[in-house]
Amino acid sequence: MIKYLFNFILLFSIILFTSCNSTPKNTDTYFGGKIINPKSNFVVLFSMDKVIDTMYLEKDNRFIGKLNVINEGLYYFVHGDENQYIYLEPQDSLMLRLNTWDFDESIVFAGKGAERNNILIDCFLEEEKDNKMFYQLNELEPKAFYLKIDSLISLKKQTYQKYILNHPDETNGFNRILKIALTYPFYGRIERYPMAHVKRSNKSDFNTMPPLFYRHRKLVNTNNDSLMYYPPYSKYVRNFLYNTTYSLGHKPMPHEYTSDFTIDLLNTINNNIQSETSKNAFLKQTVIGHFYKKSSCAINKDAFDAYLAISTSKKDKKQVKQLLSDCKALYKGQKITDFIINDLNNGEHSVKKLIKNKDSFLFFWNPEYVSPNYIASRINYLARKFPNINFIQIKIDGNNKHRIHKIDIKNQFFITPKSNANKFLTSKMPRSILINKKGIITNGFASISSKKLPLELKKLSK
Repeated sequence: MIKYLFNFILLFSIILFTSCNSTPKNTDTYFGGKIINPKSNFVVLFSMDKVIDTMYLEKDNRFIGKLNVINEGLYYFVHGDENQYIYLEPQDSLMLRLNTWDFDESIVFAGKGAERNNILIDCFLEEEKDNKMFYQLNELEPKAFYLKIDSLISLKKQTYQKYILNHPDETNGFNRILKIALTYPFYGRIERYPMAHVKRSNKSDFNTMPPLFYRHRKLVNTNNDSLMYYPPYSKYVRNFLYNTTYSLGHKPMPHEYTSDFTIDLLNTINNNIQSETSKNAFLKQTVIGHFYKKSSCAINKDAFDAYLAISTSKKDKKQVKQLLSDCKALYKGQKITDFIINDLNNGEHSVKKLIKNKDSFLFFWNPEYVSPNYIASRINYLARKFPNINFIQIKIDGNNKHRIHKIDIKNQFFITPKSNANKFLTSKMPRSILINKKGIITNGFASISSKKLPLELKKLSK
């Protein structure tokens, strides 16, 4: 259901703003609003991976951006470590209100362009609710699952038809995005079902799917660069690629992917994604994601060689090669080499002294790949579970202002360009290193998000 109730003060300010600043000849587009409990002093607007504008909060936590020339389409804004998508058209005056304590659920839009963005937010929130429902639906056998999901897709199509009937002036561009927002999450769940069903039912192999199970594929285009950052679309494409690769004869792999599967997936991406930009993005995401899932320094050389042969991005391949080099620079069984880290008071510390006679977990982080909120949640969970392990968080290319809230400040550090730690962090990607009381590395490239990590920490703490 579209949200029609807006904050009165915000709405009044928008009406006042638009009445004072717009003329019949005005072609400018405005995006602004108010942030309650802000996490930073600015909001950044993106189109795909390109920054369009950075808007700073005023004293009352309001912001406004004037966009002189924009194309109609999807954009997303970032505040703190969260983001959300919006659809803009030239001459819009879109204003929002949100509370960071309940980011997505609190977003309300007003002004020109508000109605279309409110229904997109509703689609997003409905999908979040549907995730819980599908956790149970994945237990159903294929025919029963498909009958259920087909009826749900029909309801979404009715919502779409009702909206376009009541909004005859909407553009074809927005109508297309709305249909994707409503239906692609369900298409993605159909593609995901074989893997999810095996997991939920503890089966050792995949079911045979009934006829027409994948009939949605005739409606889907997997080669739209402008949508590759939009979650309903990108999630569908990713699930389609994995499902297609499994259908080549691979058995379910709940814990980590074999080298053969990774190579087949890379080839599936190469064969199904025509856009060079999107293809390179999926290739990099796959080879690095599978490496992190292993949560160790062990390298699937054949998989990395396949990636380097297929990708055409020099930038991506350089970073992947740096990642491989980082693995070789510090590895399991090696005695930890000393390097300097700085605390948040700019004091310098020898790592060897900090971890002397302690089982330790060093986590090197980069906000480009992992959010401070996730780190806080994960580290606090692990620290409670393994109280005898010394957990240390180290910001890559950091300074004394880069604090993670909700984590003991005494365990937070950063490295400067002068630190020898940079020799094994050339890729600038997150890295966890487990070290025993003797200073010997027991895992040189663990992953903080891996399901295998607790077992590794349990072994370390014995």
